[in-house]
Amino acid sequence: MHERQETIEKYFAGIAENTFHTQLGVVNPPLVNYVTNLLIRFVRLDNFYRVRSISGKPIMDVDELVGEATMRLGDAKREILQYIGDFTLFWLGVFPESFQKNGERTAKYNNFCEHGSRSYEIASQIETTDDEAPDSGVLETLSESFELCAYGIQEVRREWERNDDSSSGPIIL
Repeated sequence: MHERQETIEKYFAGIAENTFHTQLGVVNPPLVNYVTNLLIRFVRLDNFYRVRSISGKPIMDVDELVGEATMRLGDAKREILQYIGDFTLFWLGVFPESFQKNGERTAKYNNFCEHGSRSYEIASQIETTDDEAPDSGVLETLSESFELCAYGIQEVRREWERNDDSSSGPIIL
């Protein structure tokens, strides 16, 4: 593994573990590991819009992603549903200001919560043959605690911003 990648992984793991365990009282290592890996995956822009339509165009709209998931079966469906959950959770956690207007949550916030939570729920119920796929129990927990996890990611963001402000330079480039 590349040294920089390992540093980023350890950094996110430490902040996520501290945030979820200490601040939120969520002591669930598989869930915290999942959130950590979600943050690491989405740091790479090429992973951000990885679901593509039949024509090869990246799908960037949650409603379109949901439509795409309905046309898939088995592992492919589970993967897209998991991605919808990940995508919505990441945006709600890292960019919560995108879902507010005049200090109030927008309809888009509710839409992302609904689609994210529901997608994780459905994905958790689909049996997989992929040995590397996340455990169904983790996806079910993400569905049940979706808004709490989004809040946890917001707190992770606040912590890395505090660290960026207090150091001699940015930690995450």
